[in-house]
Amino acid sequence: MKRLVVLISGNGSNLQAILDACRQGRIKAGVAAVFSNRAAAFGLERARAAGIAAHALSATHYASREAFDRQLMAEIDEYQPDLVVLAGYMRILSPAFVAHYHDRLLNIHPSLLPKYPGLHTHRQAIENGDGEHGTSVHFVTDELDGGPVVLQAKVPVFAGDSEEEVAARVQHQEHAIYPLVISWFIDGRLTMRDNAAWLDGRRLPAQGYAGE
Repeated sequence: MKRLVVLISGNGSNLQAILDACRQGRIKAGVAAVFSNRAAAFGLERARAAGIAAHALSATHYASREAFDRQLMAEIDEYQPDLVVLAGYMRILSPAFVAHYHDRLLNIHPSLLPKYPGLHTHRQAIENGDGEHGTSVHFVTDELDGGPVVLQAKVPVFAGDSEEEVAARVQHQEHAIYPLVISWFIDGRLTMRDNAAWLDGRRLPAQGYAGE
């Protein structure tokens, strides 16, 4: 069976969606291990409850981002993952890490990329009066939140919405599309080449599959 390693920093709700999809056979792979840069991340408890190896590494124990990522790579590689999945992992990755997992590193970002890379995406959507917002699954490159988009899901933004209301709407979509994209990769349908995402041998447009 193919193997996933998932990186988290917090609650791990996307991790839970992935674990559920693996258990239900919607992803034909297993989560081999979960890593977090925060020992208190609840997602580690989700992993332990599912009988999955759960590891925490603290950046304060390393002299640099590069040193931290070297140790993280060494520990991840013990599990020989077919795909590394970022699921709410809040550290910026070193170029060496991105290069090491080139073509097999996915992230989910809470905006309709290329809009709003970085943090506080829901706040920006509300403050700018956007009528729609959403989430994007993309391959990871050295450009922050700038790798090729695979799939997006849109949600409405209503007058008077709070950040929490928009976040909940977006997260509901994340739990649907992230396991789907992971299954495409595991099934051999999804690849990255020429700095683009390809599905079933077809190059996807800039906004991914949903952009067609």
